[in-house]
Amino acid sequence: MAKISVKTLQEMKIRGIKIAAATAHDASIALLLDKNGIEVILVGDSLGMVVQGHDSTLPVKMEHMIYHTCCVAKTNKNALVIADMPFGSYTSNANAIENAVLLIQSGANMIKLEGGRELQEIVKQLKLLGIPVCIHLGLLPQSINTMGGYYVQGRTEEAAKKISEDAEILVNAGAQLAVLECIPESLASDMSKLLKIPTIGIGSGKFTDGQILVTYDLLGLSNNNYKFCKSYADLIPSEAIKSYVKEVKEISFPSKDHILA
Repeated sequence: MAKISVKTLQEMKIRGIKIAAATAHDASIALLLDKNGIEVILVGDSLGMVVQGHDSTLPVKMEHMIYHTCCVAKTNKNALVIADMPFGSYTSNANAIENAVLLIQSGANMIKLEGGRELQEIVKQLKLLGIPVCIHLGLLPQSINTMGGYYVQGRTEEAAKKISEDAEILVNAGAQLAVLECIPESLASDMSKLLKIPTIGIGSGKFTDGQILVTYDLLGLSNNNYKFCKSYADLIPSEAIKSYVKEVKEISFPSKDHILA
């Protein structure tokens, strides 16, 4: 498999080829994913829960993300590596640029930001510096204290319109990939058709341009039992990853059993 780039993902969207993505926080998991067909590896701040044992992503710090990004980059050869910008690391243009540069220097190919139109200027600045940006819309784990819990977002017409408009604003600012988390399948489908950049869904139905799962959930190594997840724990790890990739490509995952709304 040739090295995946942002351009590769764009070409996959145009050709209708689904993108298979998963998370990694260490060299061993990164190697497992890379060798078995995963095209996008997210060094996610989900490490706060599945690695560090917290009940949210909020305690994750920049030094944690830098360390884990370095670990993943050492063994990954082919997948595109995205690193999450943790809570508090992009409160201004200046610290967003500084922290994004650190993650790129640690081996990330792209950084990910949670939020809507309020990030427009940050996205513009990062684009000018040659740093690819993935946006994250819908359920925003870093905003859990204001959202009041982990709930499906965009259920009302007004909320759906805001998410869709936020995406368009950020794409116009220079975003090149979008993660859509826990929004209605119909909204995710409409946005994937409307946006010129690839979309990767989690808990948002099967009509996005790709899917992502937390690898600890996928392998049955966590205590999470979210409806949108599927565990492949009955298979050895390499076969589990291959099966997940195959089902994403064939659009058999997510099935109706994994649809939230």
